[in-house]
Amino acid sequence: MTTILWFSRDLRLADNPALAAAVSRGQEIIPLFILDDEDAGRWAPGGASRWWLHGSLESVGESLRMRGTDLVLRRGKAEVVIDGIVQQTGATAVYWNRRYEPWAKARNERLKKGLAERGIEAKSFNSALIREPWALKTQNGDPYRVFTPFWKALRTHAIDDAAPPPPRRLAVPETLPDSDALSGWGLRPKRTDWAAGFREAWTPGEKGAQERLRNFVGEAAVKYRDRRNIPGVKGTSGLSPHLHFGEIGPRQIWHTLTSYATREAGDPISAGIETFLSEIAWREFSYHLLYHFPTLPSEPLRQEFRAFPWLNDPVLIGAWQRGMTGYPIVDAGMRELWTTGWMHNRVRMIVASFLIKDLLVDWREGETWFWDTLVDADLASNSASWQWVAGCGADAAPYFRVFNPALQGAKFDPDGLYVRRWVPEVAKLPNSAVHAPWAARPIELSDAAIKLGQDYPLPIVDHAAARQRALAAFQGLKSQ
Repeated sequence: MTTILWFSRDLRLADNPALAAAVSRGQEIIPLFILDDEDAGRWAPGGASRWWLHGSLESVGESLRMRGTDLVLRRGKAEVVIDGIVQQTGATAVYWNRRYEPWAKARNERLKKGLAERGIEAKSFNSALIREPWALKTQNGDPYRVFTPFWKALRTHAIDDAAPPPPRRLAVPETLPDSDALSGWGLRPKRTDWAAGFREAWTPGEKGAQERLRNFVGEAAVKYRDRRNIPGVKGTSGLSPHLHFGEIGPRQIWHTLTSYATREAGDPISAGIETFLSEIAWREFSYHLLYHFPTLPSEPLRQEFRAFPWLNDPVLIGAWQRGMTGYPIVDAGMRELWTTGWMHNRVRMIVASFLIKDLLVDWREGETWFWDTLVDADLASNSASWQWVAGCGADAAPYFRVFNPALQGAKFDPDGLYVRRWVPEVAKLPNSAVHAPWAARPIELSDAAIKLGQDYPLPIVDHAAARQRALAAFQGLKSQ
């Protein structure tokens, strides 16, 4: 009697409900991971995510070997792979933790039906969310479209206890099915080593996730509300890619932070920790939207935006992608993204606003670029966030909110620490000019050894004029 434990993406052993349930059956377990590019189609992992996935699989594989077994790796359609292993091993059950992407939801429904017809027990569990997307509804029984009431509803529900810690040993069959070699999947770059900055910034895997959480709990968490918008300091947790790959679960984070607050402060929870918990809730809200509105990644939730007059100038898009727009805070964010696979959340909003509203580029262009370059590229959060900035999603930012890059830089990076790190061309400018080099005095440019248009680009658009153009376009859409 054998149970197939399918790691659908939840690459951890602690707080893993499917693993705990498989162990409780008392049967031999076959740990399995399937690279399902064909199922995912357009939303197969991008380059940065594939780099992370390699490290995460190495990590969970090592954890399994410490418990007397190995992770079986297969590539292909999940239904075909699982069916083949069931036939080969005579497995009587398949357990996994749920995913909520539209393609994954449809695949899992087909899989459950097919296994049940053959008398195979098929069960899925919740490891990725605090509450299932269907568990919270408005008083009318509808899905939430506004965050604040969703957050209040989530906050009033007790958080389920985390699953037991991972077992010390796993019962394994005498022989495991054949496995692909991880190195054969080509997840890491082979020629141009564009991931050098990734290795310096990140440690994929469950151990790396736990270390990040330990470093965050304490002063960083307590002061999170005050520091989270300042990209020049380490004011955020850095847990987002670990959450995406299921190397740590939201319930683990929630329990750890609330336990710390109770232990150290005797309750109530500090404003910083409460603010961070609300960010976990934004992730939950994004999954709530994706589940109930499965076209979220490709279609605006506000239907009137289908007619928006996007310009989509490829030259301007290229300048934005390369971090050569002439606006230092925008360029710093895009360069941080390319170097580390990550970008500070405040800066994500600034660069998204610039692309959409200053350049009038379709939000889906930005969504696609982030999908390929972010190590935390998450279909729910990425889609919901881009629609939020564009003003076409649920609980969206108002159309007339157009971030001024220079003012945003001066407000949230007043000493220019962030910009000077990622845009060294302007590093010698004084604080008064570092976020708007085009407004610097000639003597300041000379002292900084910078020639605009040569050493660093002039702004590719005039923000004031671009803002008026965007407002006119949005207002025209509204009047229709």
